[in-house]
Amino acid sequence: MEQEISALAAGLQCKCPQCGKGALFRGYLQLHDTCSACGADFTHADSGDGPAIFIMLIVGFIVVGAALVVEVSYQPPYWVHAVIWLPLILILSLGLLRPFKAILIAIQFQRKAREGRLQD
Repeated sequence: MEQEISALAAGLQCKCPQCGKGALFRGYLQLHDTCSACGADFTHADSGDGPAIFIMLIVGFIVVGAALVVEVSYQPPYWVHAVIWLPLILILSLGLLRPFKAILIAIQFQRKAREGRLQD
């Protein structure tokens, strides 16, 4: 019997949430239609704005906290803040977006979430 891969493991590896082997993405954020290993259908998968919201909250917390510590401790000029924090914001945001999207899609896939429908 197949062992189900966890949503967190599948998401962090950007692999198929069903088998854990096939690639989930064909581009940076564009999904494959099906898994190349097990044939799982990804056409229904839609994470919406969820990953972006989580990333904004997490990166904002990290950068604002660190910027306040640096400001209080060293009081550098504003250009130093720009040189330090703008690249960090970009790197963290782009680096975390793909795994967060994969985790949310894996959770959605494993819980068999579908678009809401009204009962007839």
